[in-house]
Amino acid sequence: MPTRTIIHIDEAKCTGCGACIVNCAEGALAIVDGKARIVRDSFCDGLGACLGHCPEGALTLIEREAEPFDEEAALAHAARAAAPLACGCPGSHAMTLHAPAAAPEASAPAAAASALGHWPVKLRLIPESAPFLRGASLLLLADCAAAASPALHRQFLPGRAVALACPKFEEREANREKLARILGEAGIRDLTVLEMEVPCCAGLSSLAAQAIGQAQCSIPARRVILAREGSVLREEPLARGL
Repeated sequence: MPTRTIIHIDEAKCTGCGACIVNCAEGALAIVDGKARIVRDSFCDGLGACLGHCPEGALTLIEREAEPFDEEAALAHAARAAAPLACGCPGSHAMTLHAPAAAPEASAPAAAASALGHWPVKLRLIPESAPFLRGASLLLLADCAAAASPALHRQFLPGRAVALACPKFEEREANREKLARILGEAGIRDLTVLEMEVPCCAGLSSLAAQAIGQAQCSIPARRVILAREGSVLREEPLARGL
């Protein structure tokens, strides 16, 4: 087997965010057990188009024995993979969730009050000097999680300031810088990151961990991961090494 240039993935650094997958035109990468993996050596052209898109620096080019690049097979594989996944990300797979049917109007309970205590709510729009941030418990909320969680106003919002962000479609560096400034200047008391189970959403926890490090603050921080239908899959301390 010939020796050639090919992608190497540092599993210790990989968070499974999926950014590399979106930027691999040949479909050579996939998320397996929460980590990026090479699907097949012959699908990787070794040019490294995915390198600059990994926020953790987990991708490098190395020389090793590998099957020769098969462009025709790689592009055919990429076309098949893209059919159900519009952007190549596992989190984009369309599915129907079985929400309960709406109750008849006559028997519908009184609407629950909103627990939202401020405006604006998008991270990029929140002024760093906003009074509601001073000494607040902060909820960093993935945009999709806001739609998925039936318990958002009952369980997660009360008593917290909230900042919405999308780790996939918004500029990562700008959001990280903004969050770091808020954490460093507002005296945030603690941080909860509420994100979806899909791989691309894990970038929100990574962003938060980096912002905490940049702000050089030591606050309690946790990560809450929701299933697509809104149930809590797990809660865990935010890993500071993300």
